[in-house]
Amino acid sequence: MHLPIAYFVIVLLSLSGGAAIATPFWGATESAPADTPLEQLVPGEFIWEADVEPAGPVVVVVSLPEQMAYVYRNGVRVGVSTVSTGKPGHGTPTGVFTILNKDKDHRSSTYGNAPMPYSERLTWGGVALHAGGLPGYPSSHGCVHLPSVFAQRLFGITHKGTTVVIADGATAPRDLVHPPLLAPVDAITGSVTPDEHLGFAQEWRLEPEKSPSGPVTLVVSTADKRAIVLRDGVEIGRAKIRVHRGDVPLGTHAYTMLESSASGHGRWSAVGLPGRGGEHAGTTAIEPLARVDAPPAFGDALAGLLGPGSTVLLTDAPVLEHTTGPRLDVIATGPAPVEDLNPLSPRAPQ
Repeated sequence: MHLPIAYFVIVLLSLSGGAAIATPFWGATESAPADTPLEQLVPGEFIWEADVEPAGPVVVVVSLPEQMAYVYRNGVRVGVSTVSTGKPGHGTPTGVFTILNKDKDHRSSTYGNAPMPYSERLTWGGVALHAGGLPGYPSSHGCVHLPSVFAQRLFGITHKGTTVVIADGATAPRDLVHPPLLAPVDAITGSVTPDEHLGFAQEWRLEPEKSPSGPVTLVVSTADKRAIVLRDGVEIGRAKIRVHRGDVPLGTHAYTMLESSASGHGRWSAVGLPGRGGEHAGTTAIEPLARVDAPPAFGDALAGLLGPGSTVLLTDAPVLEHTTGPRLDVIATGPAPVEDLNPLSPRAPQ
């Protein structure tokens, strides 16, 4: 049974001086029934059934044309919600991001100390997931607005480093045994990869001591022929890669580890981004990462750093600063700019 959608219900927060600042409440007060057809969800409604998969890595997929967000845990969809993304002139960027920080009670000085509850920052430039207005069309200044209850529940199961995919179309995970790039064998033939690059320091490096803990992300750029390893947003290594059939685009994909294994490969879930070059409906006989080779010693060393929640991003776009051409706005690297350490920074979520 649906409860009425409680748009703009005012919750008064008492402050030390006795003043009160209004915090709006957006969207439905509870989940719609799990069997509700998604096309019947009206702005502000959502479905939340996290109990069907109580544990495992979380991936959030936001579809801009649908104005919907999908939440997967351990590869199973546990939530879906209507959203409102960036309006014309303030578009929400597409790509693969990780949650950089979380602030349950965030407020923005840019917009008159406006409340942005359950904020989960995706870029240091001001894009975040948070509770906000849901008129049924893109209306934000770049952020992804969620119903208040949905935002609260999502905030409770995500963490710093959780993968968020913002796509130009609907998409869904595909399970696979492991991304072949991480295997110390040739991804095409299955034979052991020749150890031709060992002994040459310029072929790869891995320095985990630069960031001893935190989520690990591997960004693989076919344009740059590089694999870059980040842990907790800090680069800890990189390697040269080789791409089979390099004239055929691979598209953009995110792989999230669901389970680790004794071999170091584990089980992964793959998410493709429609709207990117090389994306096509369905799957091919060879997984995109099967066309990418890296030095085997690099794969062996990297495997020891990976665990549930680790992410591999594969893209045809360049990611290095010196590379020409349109770069993919993906996972932030390095710490926040000094001005963004201030929660009242003008670059705060919008």
